[in-house]
Amino acid sequence: MDNIGALYLIPVPLCLAPDAPSLHAALPAPALAKMRELRHFVVEQAKSARAVLKCLHMPVPLQELLLAELNEHTPKSALPGLLDPLLQGQDMGLMSEAGCPAVADPGAQLVALAQRRGIRVVPLIGPSSLLLALMASGLNGQRFAFHGYLPAKAEERGRTIRALEKESRLRQQTQIFIETPYRNLTLFTALLQHARSDTLLCLATDLTLPDESIRTHTIRDWRAQPLPDCDRRPAVFVLLAGSESARTAVARK
Repeated sequence: MDNIGALYLIPVPLCLAPDAPSLHAALPAPALAKMRELRHFVVEQAKSARAVLKCLHMPVPLQELLLAELNEHTPKSALPGLLDPLLQGQDMGLMSEAGCPAVADPGAQLVALAQRRGIRVVPLIGPSSLLLALMASGLNGQRFAFHGYLPAKAEERGRTIRALEKESRLRQQTQIFIETPYRNLTLFTALLQHARSDTLLCLATDLTLPDESIRTHTIRDWRAQPLPDCDRRPAVFVLLAGSESARTAVARK
């Protein structure tokens, strides 16, 4: 297996606007150096991936980089072909559209296939919005679970919220989930409707960006405030049932 390349998992900042933290501020030097060595990439969208790579000041023209797309439109039958550069001895990078690849991300399919083929998978160090939100929430970091996206249909979403809250109460487990940005307010209002008043909810938006906001309140206190400005902003929701038990969990850390 010595002649097989390695698959490098590359975190991508949420924004590369002029007033946002640069790629160099978000990723450590060894990760940036490895990215500059790569010539083959699997990405969600080629256009946005080139914008990220342009910020790297790659040692070769961007036109010489080979970018293959993997997104929700990619058929499973195309996955094995994406591994061809690795099988030919070339290292390759996997980039999400934003955030960490293979976490609530179609890249997970490629990583799973690489693992089955015995290909070395190397996660590069970089920011994870899920862990950043958990760290700053003040909720239980000893026991937590990530649930990805909650159901889009209102009735099923309500049942899921109540079930997660019940599990959180029984296990003293922090529940973490996300939503498509344009449905953030819909999910937030559903949480106010279905969660108990003493449950703690952290809403973390625009993590690592200039307008970053991380606020933790009980559902009771959230209900007493105007709706937060979270519409169409990348957000992470962090929930822990029962304020008294939550304080105990934090105090034990």
